Amino acid sequence: MCDTCGCNITPGNAQLAQRKNAQGVSAVEVLQGLLSENDRIAAHNRAHFEQHGVLAVNLMSSPGAGKTALLEATIDALKSELNIAVIEGDLETENDAERVRAKGVPAIQITTGSACHLDAHMVHDALHKLPLTGIDLVFVENVGNLVCPASFDLGQHRNVVLLSVTEGDDKPAKYPVMFRAADLVLFTKTDLLVAIDDFSTERAERSVRALANPAPILQLSARKGHGLDAWLEWLRSELKQLRVQNSKFRAHIPEPAPLFRTSIPRL
Repeated sequence: MCDTCGCNITPGNAQLAQRKNAQGVSAVEVLQGLLSENDRIAAHNRAHFEQHGVLAVNLMSSPGAGKTALLEATIDALKSELNIAVIEGDLETENDAERVRAKGVPAIQITTGSACHLDAHMVHDALHKLPLTGIDLVFVENVGNLVCPASFDLGQHRNVVLLSVTEGDDKPAKYPVMFRAADLVLFTKTDLLVAIDDFSTERAERSVRALANPAPILQLSARKGHGLDAWLEWLRSELKQLRVQNSKFRAHIPEPAPLFRTSIPRL
């Protein structure tokens, strides 16, 4: 993480950073404190999702890989079966949130300003505007970026990384942290492969496996509907697994611990 792009300090944790700086601590101590606090709030978010039986999925990719198009196709396919909500992350605009809302699904927009990723603080604040009762799936569409989003726990259960065939099959090798963190990798826009001769799905998959990541890899085209069935079945399976675990261990799932920071209200 760097200081110039603003990814150390986000709208969600700026107050903490200012407070620690005022106390005269070092930059390293500030960063360690911010990451520790992020993980604490992420655990709180995850407990809140689990109390409601909600599967939280973090969608990550470079800009333009098709995250919002995938959400639109997923909502269309599952709207009669599951209740979906979306948390959208972008530096500016509500363009993607408006596309999701047009599908009849609640979408909370987070504008990060100069921060190139979402963090747990921002997701926590968004949850105050997103009642989870009756919701089955919450998608978090992270800021388009193959670097920083992989380093921040948001409280999600699964990380899904999209790789468009227009980007190049060497991206997993170039951005190993992102693809190593993936619970599922989606090769998107595969309908364009007929016109693109420099993307090999085999080479891209080998790059993922070279990272010692055994995650499933699916190929799909959200616009054409190719390969969507496998994606939808993966979502159903992950949701079922979460709810079986919740049911089995319900007595051991505590209420989310209250947060004693005045800048972040309790859920």
